[in-house]
Amino acid sequence: MSDDNQKTLSPEEQFRQNALDYHASPTPGKIAIALTTPAETAKDLALAYSPGVAEPVREIAQNVDNVYKYTSKGNMVAVISNGTAILGLGNLGPMASKPVMEGKALLFKRFAGLDSIDIEVKHRTIEEFVDTVANIADTFGGINLEDIKAPDCFEIEKQLIERCDVPIFHDDQHGTAIVTAAGMLNAIELQGKKLEESTIVCLGAGAAAVACMELLIKCGAMREKIYMLDRKGVIHTRREDLNEYKQLFANNTDKRTLEDVIEGADLFLGVSGPNLLAPESLALMAEKPVVFACSNPDPEIKPELAHQVRNDLIMGTGRSDYPNQVNNVLCFPFIFRGALDVRASEINDEMKLAAVDAIRELAKEEVPEEVLKAAGVDALSFGSEYIIPKPMDPRLLPRVAKAVAQAAVDSGVARIDMPANYMAE
Repeated sequence: MSDDNQKTLSPEEQFRQNALDYHASPTPGKIAIALTTPAETAKDLALAYSPGVAEPVREIAQNVDNVYKYTSKGNMVAVISNGTAILGLGNLGPMASKPVMEGKALLFKRFAGLDSIDIEVKHRTIEEFVDTVANIADTFGGINLEDIKAPDCFEIEKQLIERCDVPIFHDDQHGTAIVTAAGMLNAIELQGKKLEESTIVCLGAGAAAVACMELLIKCGAMREKIYMLDRKGVIHTRREDLNEYKQLFANNTDKRTLEDVIEGADLFLGVSGPNLLAPESLALMAEKPVVFACSNPDPEIKPELAHQVRNDLIMGTGRSDYPNQVNNVLCFPFIFRGALDVRASEINDEMKLAAVDAIRELAKEEVPEEVLKAAGVDALSFGSEYIIPKPMDPRLLPRVAKAVAQAAVDSGVARIDMPANYMAE
């Protein structure tokens, strides 16, 4: 588009056009295959393919673990989706999910040096999807599931974990949960509260909501102090329309609305939709509340409005233009890096909790100048507007990957020990 045409567009229209141009040029898409060995001479080709390729084939046939020595399996992640829950856009189909999956592959490479390929699956049943992924799983070192609607995503992940011999990780669930837990634990600490004593309101009952609450429970939250809401209101024990995952959070209560449960609450997590937390509801929360309004691009309540209502809150959103961005890129590249580097068979709770601790502790350290420059700020220090690290912090890779790898070794799911001086800073 010409500069003159750009000038006639609104900022929103300019951003839309810039996004389309970014994906269309210089070549369509965001990823490509790169060669890692010479392929210029007849000798090179003889080694790369026939007859030389027969030698690693024989070695792998004799010992399947040699696949890690002679192929890229150990540094390769598949990003797989069926396009049934694309970002906040809904069920738009496998092909519409491809830009997102390519974007995920870009993030794996940019932040953790992991090669990644996107795979979009057409299917009629959960079983067909699971069969497709399970049958190709050994090609990769790990599989990142993405943008799959709830409750299907729970059953898909469960079956794939049972059937596959490589780590399976649904980032919409667990990546969101890990970053949310890290930020909330730091926010609660700053507010002088304890997680086990806190009342939590979760607006939203999909994959991210369920995973966030389950991980917070593993961090110390009390299930009976959690109130989860879906489109029909509070999830309670007398409702007969709950799937098995919502039933886990069915509270024995007479409270039915957001206003009922938010009165006196300490923590609010929104993984629902824009502008669903009214200022009047926020005003009902306990002293020194923590509010994570993570609906994207528009949060459940805008920070400007929230701070007008409460001057004692700590707030996070999913947006990069506000403090305390709850962003999955803080964890998923590094979790896979650590898992693959010790050939973990799964990503278990111990590894997730290790990631939570590594992320939250990093936020308490002095912030390097290069991070400040990337964030466009003069200073950052642990406090109400800096409770989780910035995504561009290069220390995330060594800290999180090493913590995850060590947890894999300690919990018995690693197939090899951590390399000597692994991720030394």
